[in-house]
Amino acid sequence: MKYQKPLGIGVLILSAGIFVFSACRLAAYVMENQAQEAAFEDLGKRVGAPSSAAAFPPADKATVPVMLPEYAALYEENPDLFGWLRIEGTKLDYPVMYTPDDPEYYLRRAFDRSDSVSGVPFLDGKCTEDGGNYLIYGHNMYSGTMFACLLSYAQSDFYEEHPIIHFDTLFEQGEYEVMAAFYSKVYNSNDQNVFRYYQYTDLSAPDRFREYISQVEDAALYDTGVTAQYDDQLLTLSTCSYHTANGRFVVVARKID
Repeated sequence: MKYQKPLGIGVLILSAGIFVFSACRLAAYVMENQAQEAAFEDLGKRVGAPSSAAAFPPADKATVPVMLPEYAALYEENPDLFGWLRIEGTKLDYPVMYTPDDPEYYLRRAFDRSDSVSGVPFLDGKCTEDGGNYLIYGHNMYSGTMFACLLSYAQSDFYEEHPIIHFDTLFEQGEYEVMAAFYSKVYNSNDQNVFRYYQYTDLSAPDRFREYISQVEDAALYDTGVTAQYDDQLLTLSTCSYHTANGRFVVVARKID
């Protein structure tokens, strides 16, 4: 019995040390996340700032796309910028990056390319301007930032309050109406008869487009009454979900003409 007391004290000290370490890690995480969100807010305030006229000379709109002036200054700062994504009434209000040669470059990097826990939403490296589907990935942060709000689309009442997603490319403003929301996962290569939504980056072929829409509608958690026709521009947003191993939550929307 005389050895139980020192052992108990040792366990207590170890437990206290683990608690303090965990608390410090949590505090550091919260502070880093707050700093990153402040940086995004600053980026949002700078949308529309004046840019260098020399960097973006006048162009013939009939032949050459003209960059939207509100994003020109941010593009000068980081030419990996592809557009801006926003859902009114939520925290989702972020730039979207595009690095096809290194698709996940911004998975753990900030807009200024520094290390970042939350990263920046980014376009799938296989997407193209004329592919018909912008597939964008973002983290599901415990703080409720980045793409965390997407999981609220599992409830139809949230969809009814937020039916529109705003996504501007550098050259065109866009409003998208939500078609469907569904749970999914990253499947193993040997899984059969599954919907790998992340492989549908090019919907330029009519059959491929119809195949994607059919599977989206089958996977949808509820009927929004919104569908799409070939040649419609689609927007697919993907984030992590913890309902299963390698789980994902997906929201698909079509551009309003």
